[in-house]
Amino acid sequence: MNAIGLLLLQFEEIRSRSIKVWEAIPEEMLHWKPDEEALTCAEMIRHLLEAEFLFHHVLIGRGGKGLVNLDNPFEAKEFISVEDELKFANPFRERFLEYIQTLDAHDLENIEIDLINEGGYMKQLGAMLVRIAYHESVHTGQLLDYMRTMRITRPKIWD
Repeated sequence: MNAIGLLLLQFEEIRSRSIKVWEAIPEEMLHWKPDEEALTCAEMIRHLLEAEFLFHHVLIGRGGKGLVNLDNPFEAKEFISVEDELKFANPFRERFLEYIQTLDAHDLENIEIDLINEGGYMKQLGAMLVRIAYHESVHTGQLLDYMRTMRITRPKIWD
């Protein structure tokens, strides 16, 4: 398997585990949060789906300029359910994965993503893709901790 295939597999594996976690949160607990400064479960799920959309545009624009004048469809959308969020985000997810499929190993090493003004760093495209995947993994771990704190059954994410 080549580098692009491995990246696609990583994104699919992470999302499948995230969905297991998201779907295991009881509907009545989606608006729970551990403290006033934290995101609710629903806000965290929305954050991840929206972030992937935004990251995709950062990659296309090779930096923060990809967000200039961007119409963000997530901003006005009310969170209804996990199922609804996934359905809404699916076309954006498909475009993101299709974008990755257009890349090659040369791109991963030679395209630079300039986020100096937004985050204070510049990264190779390959490194940025790994960071995007890591972002979702970290928040999925946070949601598992939320579930432990709520004393609800956590799904088995390791199959």
